[in-house]
Amino acid sequence: MLAVAFLLPVSVVGSVLWVRQSAEDHVYDLAGVPAAPVALVLGAQVNPDGTPSAFLAARLGLARELLDAGKVRAILVSGDHRRWEYDEPGAMRRWLVDRGVPARQVVEDHAGFDTYDSCLRARRIFGVDRTIVVTQSFHIARAVTVCRRVGLDAVGVGDDSVRRFERAWNRGGFRENFAAVKAVYDVLSGRDPVFLGPPEPGLRDALSG
Repeated sequence: MLAVAFLLPVSVVGSVLWVRQSAEDHVYDLAGVPAAPVALVLGAQVNPDGTPSAFLAARLGLARELLDAGKVRAILVSGDHRRWEYDEPGAMRRWLVDRGVPARQVVEDHAGFDTYDSCLRARRIFGVDRTIVVTQSFHIARAVTVCRRVGLDAVGVGDDSVRRFERAWNRGGFRENFAAVKAVYDVLSGRDPVFLGPPEPGLRDALSG
């Protein structure tokens, strides 16, 4: 028991440092981020009425700004659609299209169940090799690190606009400490995502259109 009590904080601290150091020099603001073909927007909570939560809407708004600024040419929305009635990618696509993003430039990944799965499926299923990852700033270092470690030339832009939801923001930042341990395990184990399947041509079509 004493050994576990010692090893757990050591593994958390070590994992957090690894994540931060691996992402160093690869996280930017909107104006400074180098262009890439694709923005990879990571999923988050969808409300019971099917609309994106404030955190997810902020990510989508940032992706739309990247598209409008000519920083990306397509948006890959990746999230949880494990249950028929809960559809993060569908909600993300609707939000973007309703706000003027051409439907042909938005591609859905319905099996992005966590950050690792989203990054690995972007490469292996959708053929992404270079991307701007979009999420909240407390999550961006881990997202960029995982994507880069699975073979993507990834940089990231983090959203700070929902910091006003202080309790949820702080909770998310706290969880990142433990999520960093999982990130180390995922990357070192090289596990397959929950679902693979054949390559999907949607993103290639979006970029060639």
